Amino acid sequence: MLLGEKRQELLDQANKLRTGLFKIDETREKVEVMSLELEDAKKKVAEFQKQCEEYLVIIVQQKREADEQQKAVTANSEKIAIEEVKCQALADNAQKDLEEALPALEEAMRALESLNKKDIGEIKSYGRPPAQVEIVMQAVMILRGNEPTWAEAKRQLGEQNFIKSLIYFDKDNISDKVLKKIGAYCAQPDFQPDIIGRVSLAAKSLCMWVRAMELYGRLYRVVEPKRIRMNAAIAQLQEKQAALAEAQEKLREVAEKLEMLKKQYDEKLAQKEELRKKSEEMELKLERAGMLVSGLAGEKARWEETVQGLEEDLGYLVGDCLIAAAFLSYMGPFLTNYRDEIVNQIWIKKIWELQVPCSPRFAIDNFLTNPTKVRDWNIQGLPSDSFSTENGIIVTRGNRWALMIDPQAQALKWIKNMEGNQGLKIIDLQMHDYLRVLEHAIQFGFPVLLQNVQEYLDPSLNPVLNKSVARIGGRMLMRIADKEVEYNPNFRFYLTTKLSNPHYSPETSAKTTIVNFAVKEQGLEAQLLGIVVRKERPELEEQKDSLVINIAAGKRKLKELEDEILRLLNEATGSLLDDVQLVNTLQTSKITATEVTEQLETSETTEINIDLAREAYRPCAQRASVLFFVLNDMGRIDPMYQFSLDAYISLFILSIDKSHRSNKLEDRIEYLNDYHTYAVYRYTCRTLFERHKLLFSFHMCAKILETSGKLNMDEYNFFLRGGVVLDREGQMDNPCTSWLADAYWDNITELDKLTNFHGLMNSFEQYPRDWHLWYTNSNPEKAMLPGEWENACNEMQRMLIVRSLRQDRVAFCVTSFIVSNLGSRFIEPPVLNMKLVMEDSTPRSPLVFILSPGVDPTSALLQLAEHTGMAHRFHALSLGQGQAPIAARLLREGHWVFLANCHLSLSWMPNLDKLVEQLQVEDPHPSFRLWLSSSPHPDFPISILQASIKMTTEPPKGLKANMTRLYQLMTEAQFTHCSKPTKYKKLLFALCFFHSILLERKKFLQLGWNIIYGFNDSDFEVSENLLSLYLDEYEETPWDALKYLIAGVNYGGHVTDDWDRRLLTTYINDYFCDLSLTTPSYRLSVLDTYYIPKDGSLASYKEYISLLPSMDPPEAFGQHPNADVASQITEARTLFETLLSLQPQITPTRIGGQSREEKVLELAADVKQKIPEMIDYEGTRKLLALDPSPLNVVLLQEIQRYNKLMKTILFSLTDLEKGIQGLIVMSTSLEEIFNCIFDAHVPPLWGKASFPVPHTACSGLQRAWSISLTEAFGVMDPGPGCACGTV
Repeated sequence: MLLGEKRQELLDQANKLRTGLFKIDETREKVEVMSLELEDAKKKVAEFQKQCEEYLVIIVQQKREADEQQKAVTANSEKIAIEEVKCQALADNAQKDLEEALPALEEAMRALESLNKKDIGEIKSYGRPPAQVEIVMQAVMILRGNEPTWAEAKRQLGEQNFIKSLIYFDKDNISDKVLKKIGAYCAQPDFQPDIIGRVSLAAKSLCMWVRAMELYGRLYRVVEPKRIRMNAAIAQLQEKQAALAEAQEKLREVAEKLEMLKKQYDEKLAQKEELRKKSEEMELKLERAGMLVSGLAGEKARWEETVQGLEEDLGYLVGDCLIAAAFLSYMGPFLTNYRDEIVNQIWIKKIWELQVPCSPRFAIDNFLTNPTKVRDWNIQGLPSDSFSTENGIIVTRGNRWALMIDPQAQALKWIKNMEGNQGLKIIDLQMHDYLRVLEHAIQFGFPVLLQNVQEYLDPSLNPVLNKSVARIGGRMLMRIADKEVEYNPNFRFYLTTKLSNPHYSPETSAKTTIVNFAVKEQGLEAQLLGIVVRKERPELEEQKDSLVINIAAGKRKLKELEDEILRLLNEATGSLLDDVQLVNTLQTSKITATEVTEQLETSETTEINIDLAREAYRPCAQRASVLFFVLNDMGRIDPMYQFSLDAYISLFILSIDKSHRSNKLEDRIEYLNDYHTYAVYRYTCRTLFERHKLLFSFHMCAKILETSGKLNMDEYNFFLRGGVVLDREGQMDNPCTSWLADAYWDNITELDKLTNFHGLMNSFEQYPRDWHLWYTNSNPEKAMLPGEWENACNEMQRMLIVRSLRQDRVAFCVTSFIVSNLGSRFIEPPVLNMKLVMEDSTPRSPLVFILSPGVDPTSALLQLAEHTGMAHRFHALSLGQGQAPIAARLLREGHWVFLANCHLSLSWMPNLDKLVEQLQVEDPHPSFRLWLSSSPHPDFPISILQASIKMTTEPPKGLKANMTRLYQLMTEAQFTHCSKPTKYKKLLFALCFFHSILLERKKFLQLGWNIIYGFNDSDFEVSENLLSLYLDEYEETPWDALKYLIAGVNYGGHVTDDWDRRLLTTYINDYFCDLSLTTPSYRLSVLDTYYIPKDGSLASYKEYISLLPSMDPPEAFGQHPNADVASQITEARTLFETLLSLQPQITPTRIGGQSREEKVLELAADVKQKIPEMIDYEGTRKLLALDPSPLNVVLLQEIQRYNKLMKTILFSLTDLEKGIQGLIVMSTSLEEIFNCIFDAHVPPLWGKASFPVPHTACSGLQRAWSISLTEAFGVMDPGPGCACGTV
């Protein structure tokens, strides 16, 4: 699935980039072609421009001529128009005159037209016509120019066209003579149409014609001159009009030519304009193309490189995906060094051996995520170190739901911030409705965070963990608790646990992806650096935070812009140059990208400068980070030593606020480091048992020196492990056998191999007497070393020699080493002050008493409640069902609630855990406090321990510490209430010393007490009350009563052994006597250091106690100086073993040229080689069957035990070798054997099956298990003939 996803992802990216590159190349080619076209277009535009200019010159010239002609024609036209008016006036005048005759003429014409042949024939038929007819015909004949006779008239009437000739008679040319004659006829009274019409209608018509002609002729004579003048004017006018017409024709021709020129000019202009627009468009396109090509030039180079890289990645994809899938599946639980070693040293090499293509620069963070996403995660709270980044990748990209090992709630915060806006649902297995919430989230696609899971997961979660989704009818369904729930693909499931080292079953590991989110040094250091800079230089850190956000936003914006550019290029159809909107969008995107890039460069430069300024505070963050991991290591010593990162950060901030300030940065950093280191020591010591306080100081000191590069790690490792001799044959002989044990010589020979100790073995040959004197010195750590070694050794190297030869003095060396490097404060644990603890606490923080045997904090707590006025609101609740509501009610009302012995009710602890969790989110009453007490137990809820203030009730270690504690509990009123203050103060001091001696004497083991007794504070309080009471009651000091009541009854009530009672009596007799009151500075031991100080105030006594030595010499107890050798050796071994358990289980460098695995394999092979073969039990039993003596029975039993032990050792070593080689799974027991062999310890599995082996000063496996076995069985000789031979 990952291969397909990544292949598609890379192909999509490559195709997008290829398309973008193709578009850019296509645009560049078009630009080249367009450039040529633009040059050609520019030439044509210039040519057309020239033609247009030439045309324009011609047009202007002809326009000028046309304008002149136009002016002339216009002037002529005006003149002709005037003449036309005149002519028209003449015509109108003539026409007016003519119009008088026109009606008669028209009537006559109509009458003529009405005549027909019959009418004409009627007239013609007259032989002798009537006079009226004849007169009419005469007049007609006269007008026609014929003879005015009837005969002629008849002849004319006979003509076919007679009527037509009359109609078309030339009336304009009637002569004056004819007109005169006709006028005579018309003047006759009878020559009227109406009168004549009585005779003949035809004659009437002719009469009318004659009269019309006479009228017309007469008028014509008047009109004709006018017409002549008019015609003359018209003729002249026509000439002028003709000339005008000709001029107009010429003008028209000129206009047409001008129009044609204009048309040609316009065409040329249009062509030129078209070319100009085209060239401008081309220029614009070229400009856009230039911007586009130049703008994307950077992208082009980068995209080409990216495409090449993507193509290479595609070739490597199979191997890369194989590694990535394996990384997601298997690397979650491992730390960085394991991950790097497995990926780079094993997987990649194997893949190359198998010739599977794999990227030589493979990096999981680059392959499965991107910097923008990682920066978002960092802003959301994921630490910025590479380990946390890898964890983020595994959580977000793994196929299985992530189960995060998150002891410091780093992952919890990140998930909450990352998924908070997506509707995150937070549940835990203690919620009664968690399944309902889970079902709802699955159905609607909300993310779910299941927090505080333990090593066992509810089986009802299996369908969710297994992603058991079935597709039914197109729906995705998941069955949860017999209920089908629709599955939303957006659903996400996260699981977190606060267990620091849980052991999950293989089934759980298969269902989930286990991810180790334990805080790392690099990530914590970055967080603490941010905190200290924010407090010291707030403006710097605010600027840094702003820049981080701006840079993240800027890079995200750049990515979005690049994606947008690629999207536009991919979606573009046709030429990019034709898509103005696309080019503008691309240009805008590019401008924005340039601005963002510039801002990013500026921001990153500023960030570098800020980081340089912040780096000045790096030593503070580094020291604080180291100290936290020292605290974290303590949890591996005791399950109750759990510390919250949030609480530690609060302590760090408090140290920043309260530490001494200085204007000089180096001094300020030194002050802050010193203050915080001691604050951590003071804060932690009240949590630790006495036996762990020196160890804590030394571990803290070693880690600080290691971080600063002042600790030689080879020497430190030797200090913890001692020398292990693998081959005695090559070992130099012990030159001091008379006083130097072989075990110590082994240490010296191995120490000689270290760089700074070459020649140490030879010095024992050179200076055996000096070495013996040093060896037998009571304080060898202070004595001078023989020869040149006094000046050659520093303090750590001197400790190695002491560790090799005098382990009983190691504790003194360690103490001195701590004082030299950290100061005396770090070997003097502060006395527990419950009032100060109370003031440091908040209502949200439980206060937990970590119980020690025989110590009950209830009385001290009641005393504190009375002192603070809370006694009436103090409630001690028994644990169990139904207590949560009561506790919740008391919480709201501001009570003190004390839940004692929580370890006896572990089943109710999840409910208490829920209650404490509610305290963190609710607002409890300011007076509320939750007090708890519990013995150390691995199942006590880690979250409660992390959120709480922890206190041990164990008495402190040492006379000085115990006396300091007792006087610290003493109030001024209590110190002065006795009526005999002088006696009381001296005897009180003696009583305190007595109490401290009894408590501390147990360190001498059997030399201290035959039976260890649980003396406690109650014994002291009762004794102090008795002392005060009896001194007040009696004038004389009642010694016998006081001794009996204190030593015989009160303390003696614990004692069951007679010798121990005798010791108790001896001590009380020494301390409670008259001399103690009368003798100034009465000595309480043979040493001058311990005495009763002179009378003074409570403060003076405290001051005297502070001057006492931190390490108690045996003489203070009345013991021999060597009395504590055994206890000191035991203490030193415990110190070594505990510190060894805190060392990293792998080392980044090879030890002595060997890896851990190689060294363990060599040791295992050496042990197997030196272990004798198993004894033939059956053969021996048969041989001894006839002699069932007790010795033989014991021998057979020992043979069985021996064979069982040999079998256990051989089988375990064989399995261990296979496990190291990867042939079988490394089980927990095999891992334990591996670590024990590497640390030169006897594995517990072997110890259970073994017989007692003498404990030597060195823990060498060869010596303790090869030689000792042979020696143990070699003392038994079953005799000749025994099947087992001499064992």
